[in-house]
Amino acid sequence: MLKNYLKIAFRNIVKNKVHAFINIAGLSVGMAVAMLIGLWIWDELSFDKYHSTYNRMGQIMVTQTANGETGTFRSTVVPLSAELRTKYAGDFKHTSLFWGGAHILAVGDKKISQNGGWAEGDLPAMLALKMVKGSYAEFKDPSSIIISQSVAKAMFGDADPINKTIKADNKTNLKVIGVYEDLPRNTSFYETRFLMPFFNKNNWWGTQTAAWDNHGCSLYVQMGDHADFDKVSAKIRNITKPHFKMNDETIQVHPMSKWHLYSDFKNSKSVGGLIEMVWLFGIIGVFVLLLACINFMNLSTARSEKRAKEVGIRKSIGSMRSQLINQFLSESVIFACLALVVTLGIVLIALPAFNHIADKQIAIPFGNIWFWLMALGFTIFTGIIAGSYPAFYLSSFEPVKVLKGTFKVGRFASLPRKVLVVVQFTVSIALIIGTIVVFRQIQYAKNRPVGYSRAGLISVEMNTPEIYGHYETMRNDLIQTGAVEDMAESNSTTTEIWSNNGGFDWEGKPAGFDPTFGTIATTYDFGHTVGWKIIQGRDFSRNFPTDTGAFIMNESAVKMSGIKNPVGKVIRWNKQDHVVTGVVKDMVMESPYKKPVATVFMMLPGWVNFITLRVKPTMPMQEALKKIEPVFNKYNPGSPFDFKFNDDEYTSKFADEQRIGNLATIFAVLAIFISCLGLFGLASFVAEQRIKEIGVRKVLGASVANLWRLLSTEFVVLVTISLLIAIPMAYYYMNNWLHRYEYRSAITWWIFAASGVGAIVITLLTVSYHAIKAALANPVKNLRSE
Repeated sequence: MLKNYLKIAFRNIVKNKVHAFINIAGLSVGMAVAMLIGLWIWDELSFDKYHSTYNRMGQIMVTQTANGETGTFRSTVVPLSAELRTKYAGDFKHTSLFWGGAHILAVGDKKISQNGGWAEGDLPAMLALKMVKGSYAEFKDPSSIIISQSVAKAMFGDADPINKTIKADNKTNLKVIGVYEDLPRNTSFYETRFLMPFFNKNNWWGTQTAAWDNHGCSLYVQMGDHADFDKVSAKIRNITKPHFKMNDETIQVHPMSKWHLYSDFKNSKSVGGLIEMVWLFGIIGVFVLLLACINFMNLSTARSEKRAKEVGIRKSIGSMRSQLINQFLSESVIFACLALVVTLGIVLIALPAFNHIADKQIAIPFGNIWFWLMALGFTIFTGIIAGSYPAFYLSSFEPVKVLKGTFKVGRFASLPRKVLVVVQFTVSIALIIGTIVVFRQIQYAKNRPVGYSRAGLISVEMNTPEIYGHYETMRNDLIQTGAVEDMAESNSTTTEIWSNNGGFDWEGKPAGFDPTFGTIATTYDFGHTVGWKIIQGRDFSRNFPTDTGAFIMNESAVKMSGIKNPVGKVIRWNKQDHVVTGVVKDMVMESPYKKPVATVFMMLPGWVNFITLRVKPTMPMQEALKKIEPVFNKYNPGSPFDFKFNDDEYTSKFADEQRIGNLATIFAVLAIFISCLGLFGLASFVAEQRIKEIGVRKVLGASVANLWRLLSTEFVVLVTISLLIAIPMAYYYMNNWLHRYEYRSAITWWIFAASGVGAIVITLLTVSYHAIKAALANPVKNLRSE
């Protein structure tokens, strides 16, 4: 019986090549999208599962209320680790502080910049790092270091690195005691390429063992074997209150299983995060696959009259309906299996580009038996879904009526097909509208005035001791190269605010009011270098010796403080008086989707660790960098010239939304393609069915335009109905998405108008080929048999 099913299926494929091509192409594209999304979702859901301690690892999260807003963040205080380890030893197996960032590693004349961090001795065991050489047993030794395989290769080539010395940041000599396997991309510690002992004399954070008010480190914990995350979180919730003056601070343990997908907090509760994208793209994948299945259903039922006699004959010679259902389902499964072969080819070709867009390193696991079982199951399921409606529909024909020639499909036989076309275009149009809204939001934020000039700004981290203390001479040397307009130092780049502080006091300050300001230490020339805009008072100036320790406030800081006419006012902070010399326009230094942070800029040259310089706009960047690099090599010989363009750093803030937009665009285009593929097949069938009607109308004087309109109107009506459903649905969901952002664009009427016009134009282009072809056909030839 199965052999017979296969023979009939392949005969039908050969006999109806166009029909078969459209079905296989549609299913292939739909299955390819579903497979790509499935691989992406699997990668997201398996994030951090590389670590065998996945189910017992956690991170301490801190919740504070500042300036009337409650926020939960990862930065905590150094003494908390010892407090948890000693007072709650039964709940925590290990605790470890971590301070990560870029560092300079040097062996002889070889110097590289790599991301790593200072960590307490338990972290390697907590992460279950897979050692390929040596061990981390002696990691608590302040002079030790463990490195990844890639760092070992870069620093030592094929030589054994164990017991070799690496100099970190040109000041710390460390002995390599172990080499661990590079972590995969879908781990939170992927960029951590080496670990150094936290309590090393050259790690400033290691000296803050009694600083309960200085947040800056991450604290990771491994729970005891029988400890419950929620119960332990409740137990330690208020542990910092006796030590920290902000008595509203609470802490909790955030499980590793939620770090990646549930990273958003509201009122100290985890409320979601990337899991929303997983659900979104999962739903998109299901719908795109459904669109392909709808094509199969539509084309199969549309050609029902072609196979009606086959059904009638088979029933008349004894075939049961269940046998016919099995036959048609087997045909659709064969189509799906053929589509799977094409799908794997599409995915192989598309995967590199998909990885680039999604920022992943996904590969098809051909060697994994579970992949093949899931792929086969997914294919059979798709075939059954695609063939279910045609199978039950075709098998229901009555043999007597079919063989007598009195069988008619009925006036409502096309209604299910029309409903399915409406579903197809509803999904496609909704995806188009969503894509436009996402890109408008990105562009809206990109076009936001940032309050300074990003073009030509370069940032260099001051990562070795040698580079400190040469500000004036280094600035002069850089300006004399002719490539640099100005240079300044600060404790943050223009795209981040690394420090936030309270404890400010001034005359007239309300009792109990203790605002938190972003605090940026600068040198004299910071304002001129970044191009900020003074709106009151003046900039820092060497002409005023009293500017040492002076403040400049931004608009948001003035508004939050309530100080009227702040220029010349005295603000007391850290037991010292600071005079406000000016007010600058708000600069967007953190998220471009949020309101600017209330910030105080301070003349504190001893508190800086970044150099910002502006390249002259008249000089090509590559030529300028060639002139700048020797100056840095002169003052910072222990480090390679490692710089970042501020414009690129700002643009990277849009990466998540850009990624969503790019993926949504691809899926929207493929959804439209699949829908149009089905529409093309249906238009071909409709034109074929009405060929005699077209001949009669043409003989009676109908023009080509009239006939084109006759055949196209039905499809335009269906797309119009899709628009009426898709527009309110897309508006509802995209409006909710936009409300995640404080700074957001509006959803305007032209988005829907453009999507609607676009959908109708695409529909007309798709069906016009068959409509015009039928209208131009010779009516004599088509009516000869009448």
